[in-house]
Amino acid sequence: NVSKISRSTPAAVSAAACWAKALCPTALSRTLNEKLLRPSGPMDPAIQTSCPVRRRASWANSAPARLIAATRSARPKAAGRPAGRQIGGRDPAELDEAGVSRAAIESLAENFSDGVVAPLFWFLAFGLPGLLAYKAINTMDSMIGHRSQRYLYFGQFAARLDDVANWPAARITAFLLCLGALILPGPRGGGAWRTMWREHGKQLSPNAGWPEAAMAGALGIALAGPRVYGGVALDGAWIGDGRREATPADIARGCQLYRCCSAIIGLALFLAVLL
Repeated sequence: NVSKISRSTPAAVSAAACWAKALCPTALSRTLNEKLLRPSGPMDPAIQTSCPVRRRASWANSAPARLIAATRSARPKAAGRPAGRQIGGRDPAELDEAGVSRAAIESLAENFSDGVVAPLFWFLAFGLPGLLAYKAINTMDSMIGHRSQRYLYFGQFAARLDDVANWPAARITAFLLCLGALILPGPRGGGAWRTMWREHGKQLSPNAGWPEAAMAGALGIALAGPRVYGGVALDGAWIGDGRREATPADIARGCQLYRCCSAIIGLALFLAVLL
């Protein structure tokens, strides 16, 4: 009986062993990094890590742009459905223009954390092995980190490990969004700071609420709220006390804030190399 096996202690041990096996190759990368790559300058590690980070950063920046095009069409609800399915995991039949816009902004905030900030954090902390380990954890969570009776422990272990790996980056991302909101003329820095501290715990995820709350406060809108995932209605709390009717203009402002925060990261790395 598969369900009985999935609840047993050996199943949990097997899940942990599977993860250990998946992460073992990353330990070997330290030898490759030291003996084969032989960095010749301070920028070589940045070049080595640029590929996986750059792909996710480009996706996070271009996805909302695709949604802007969809929601500006003559029939925004119908046009926004395919993009909403790709990005927000929403039920396309339940999305209107505001729903598509919120999905884009939430996705931008979350992917800035786990697609840009988190890889850079683990690379700076542990070098190339840290980056590869994080990417393995994040990829496994995307593949099997969902609740399933048959693969209960495998999915739970993946999701919990991903929560731990993204814990620092989620907080760093939220602070970066608050800083970016202070620099740009449009977003509200004070609103981002207050909303981040007050409402980050309303999200079911221990990490996603931080960047989402900061983004909602910066843009003066409300994110999350009731939604439909995989045909299941979730009565989620609203994050932010702003307007709930998000628009494509809000997506553009979110992209501007994202680019400002990315520039802050780039400037910090540049100064660190010079010093």
